[in-house]
Amino acid sequence: MFAVVGCNECSALWVVEGRPDTTSCPRCGKRHQYTKLKRFAETTTADSAKEARSRMLQGRSDADIEVEDFVTLERDAMASGMSDEEFLTASGLDADEVAAAGERAESSGRSRSRRDVVLDAIDEQDRPTESEIREYAAAHGVDTDYVDRALQKLRQRGEVSESGGRYRLV
Repeated sequence: MFAVVGCNECSALWVVEGRPDTTSCPRCGKRHQYTKLKRFAETTTADSAKEARSRMLQGRSDADIEVEDFVTLERDAMASGMSDEEFLTASGLDADEVAAAGERAESSGRSRSRRDVVLDAIDEQDRPTESEIREYAAAHGVDTDYVDRALQKLRQRGEVSESGGRYRLV
């Protein structure tokens, strides 16, 4: 059950779902007991309650414009304007390249930081050496200078340990 209710302070109208004990006016913030609010319309769906509120607001205005229902307005809004492809082309971009880049980004999973790559190199390999960690990181686009600095910091912080030239996560 949905009801269109009104505020006795600022005359705002809003839609309330169910029968709560209290509700607040979205415009002025005044808290109202639901049972004491005037219910201008009661419907079974949210869309029909929104439609009733829209009609009431339209009746308050001076405009003589006949507005369609929300479903029709949404459909018309989505159909108007240019498509994504037209927008990209007008912006000087190749829509096919943008789509391919999006697919690559979605298929590659989450973006990892360089630090995460170093940690993954240690985690995914069985007690790797420094050169194995460097190889793994290089394959994932991380330069060896960063790997050396990261391993030193990780050892200092106690996040990894090194024994006999082999690394493991702590």
